[in-house]
Amino acid sequence: MLRRMTRVTMSAALAGAISLWGVSPGQAASEPRLHAALGAETSVPYGWLDFCHRYRGECAVDASAPRDIDLTAKAYKEIQRINAYVNHAIEPVSDMEHWGVVDRWDHPTDGKGDCEDYALMKRRLLVELGYPRGALLMTVVKEKNGDGHAILTVKTNRGEFVLDNMSDAVRPWTNTPYRFVKRQSQLDPNMWVVIDDPNAPRFAAR
Repeated sequence: MLRRMTRVTMSAALAGAISLWGVSPGQAASEPRLHAALGAETSVPYGWLDFCHRYRGECAVDASAPRDIDLTAKAYKEIQRINAYVNHAIEPVSDMEHWGVVDRWDHPTDGKGDCEDYALMKRRLLVELGYPRGALLMTVVKEKNGDGHAILTVKTNRGEFVLDNMSDAVRPWTNTPYRFVKRQSQLDPNMWVVIDDPNAPRFAAR
């Protein structure tokens, strides 16, 4: 009975997330508001370049065509579980406290890390579950106060969802308090592109 209730709850949660756009489960997922519009190629974060120097296998280009995740109720449940698990498994510390440097992206194998490390661990665990790396995109955003922040964008056939160490909820990218700046290209994890969408949150100048 408990397992059945869990399945029903997760299915309802997925339906609720999708209803934020007014999209039914059977509706085509090509509507532009589901996905961020991407602009020109832009600078690659230093943290990613340094990470790739140490973990080359994590940054290899996949020769196959990029695939979005088929967001079934089972997939949504797994993604939500990974998001919450990592959020509670890692102790938040700054790179300066942790490594003695301003910026370092790494797998939080010692149980400590900052926002990029949370996102990298979620990315790795989801890949281990069989999800395509090309649909799990490191993303740079700005908080309301202007501070930089990193999240993981999960690209699915039902839109783009955000995995954030600041929230256990797996939310549509348009339902966050951030201004989206740039992210990895689906075609090449070592190429970053500007996120330019008129529906993205915008903050009024003070």
